[in-house]
Amino acid sequence: MEFQKRSFFSLLPVIASILLFFLKFSLKTAPSGCSLLHDNHYWISSKRIVTQDGVISGAVEIKDGKVFSLVKEEDWHGYIRKGQIVDFGEAVVMPGLIDVHAHLDDPGREEWEGFPSGTRAAAAGGITTLIDMPLNSEPSTISEETLKLKINAAKNRIFVDVGFWGGLVPDNALNATALERFLRAGVLGLKSFMCPSGINDFPMTNITHIKEGLSVLAKFKRPLLVHAEVQQDFADKSVKDDKKDARLYSTYLETRPPSMEEAAIRNLLTVSENTRAGGPAEGAHLHIVHLSDAQSSLNLLKNAKARGDSISIETCPHYLSFSADEIPDGDTRFKCAPPIRDAENKEKLWEALRGGDIDMLSSDHSPALPDLKLLQQGDFLKAWGGISSLQYVLPATWTSGRKYGVTFEQIASWWSEKPAKLAGLPLKGSIAVGNYADIVAWEPETDFDLDQNHPSYFKHPSISAYVGRKLSGKVLATFVRGNLVYKEGKHAPAACGNRLLAK
Repeated sequence: MEFQKRSFFSLLPVIASILLFFLKFSLKTAPSGCSLLHDNHYWISSKRIVTQDGVISGAVEIKDGKVFSLVKEEDWHGYIRKGQIVDFGEAVVMPGLIDVHAHLDDPGREEWEGFPSGTRAAAAGGITTLIDMPLNSEPSTISEETLKLKINAAKNRIFVDVGFWGGLVPDNALNATALERFLRAGVLGLKSFMCPSGINDFPMTNITHIKEGLSVLAKFKRPLLVHAEVQQDFADKSVKDDKKDARLYSTYLETRPPSMEEAAIRNLLTVSENTRAGGPAEGAHLHIVHLSDAQSSLNLLKNAKARGDSISIETCPHYLSFSADEIPDGDTRFKCAPPIRDAENKEKLWEALRGGDIDMLSSDHSPALPDLKLLQQGDFLKAWGGISSLQYVLPATWTSGRKYGVTFEQIASWWSEKPAKLAGLPLKGSIAVGNYADIVAWEPETDFDLDQNHPSYFKHPSISAYVGRKLSGKVLATFVRGNLVYKEGKHAPAACGNRLLAK
């Protein structure tokens, strides 16, 4: 009996080692709920992988959520491989999209959108990172306290990584202490409106507020995003005096002419020189959101950039996909601000984007309840402004852009590399060793009809201006930090996206 006891106890270390081995193996291979894959060490292979050095045929090694190695096809066969291989064949594998301009309306207006629905849609569209706008949630994110509400609302409810812009409004713009606390709390930058935002607790700023905001942002080296339109009384007055038909898109277009953007940008350029090297706001950066005027406004910005002002510009797929002359009477799905302009302007936007004068793209996903967006009378002057597009921006960009000879490298630059730089995300934006494995696989040759039967994951997809169109570019799979969060109609069981806070 004594011998048996001693034998048993002498075997305990061996038994413990065996159990520990199987425990480690099971933890490694069992699904965590965060991913549709069973392993955290695997390979993604494809004939078309978009890298910083161009498109290659080969494989990407993923380990512990990051890109561990990148192997070209000619070296692939002799390479020692560990883990499973996810082969996408001829599909394009490129960096996951980073959308720096989306309104998820959470907390407070979850019936409009919400973190769960918005980030499911993002994952299905190849977007791996969203930067959420400080409005139209309730309350707006304009202080350290309201940022905490936003952060808490996102906890365990996001399927992709989400960061947060804060709001620059008159109350905090002139209070440097409060603004610094706000920035230290983790917002990636600030957003302001030069015209009424339509949200009561997010009032417009003037150039004095913007100048003061830039001086604080300079200390943190973070950007100020600006909705650059200023109100002009004559535009509204002409519509009211003539009693024009509000169901005509041209009536709405007259209320927001290109001169509104031009006037705002002229005003902005009086302080943008402060962002130059050696300027009083060196380190700050001005970013013009959703530019729609490709003529006078764009020329002003091009000249300012050439002089050394720290400025970047975004536009949106809806300005590149639609033109004013094709918008049907009463179809308020197309209402947004600034408005969609004419076909000639659309061509100039494409020229500026392809030429590098416009830096990047964003969705400006701005959802609402159908009753607010689709008014029974089709009134463009009263309907809510905003294009719901989150899930469709990659195919929309490709569908419109391929006739201009747009390359996969350009799409990666507009949707990944440059947005990562704007938001201060150094380990995102490209498929490179050491970066997070944020990756989308998609088939550019596959067409699909975006109709009521197409699976859409954001709320109220019927109000999207893209519904009814044929698009090219089917998203097959989306990986966030190595987790396979979406694959052909199926999402990961758990919402494991990270909340991104500036340090």
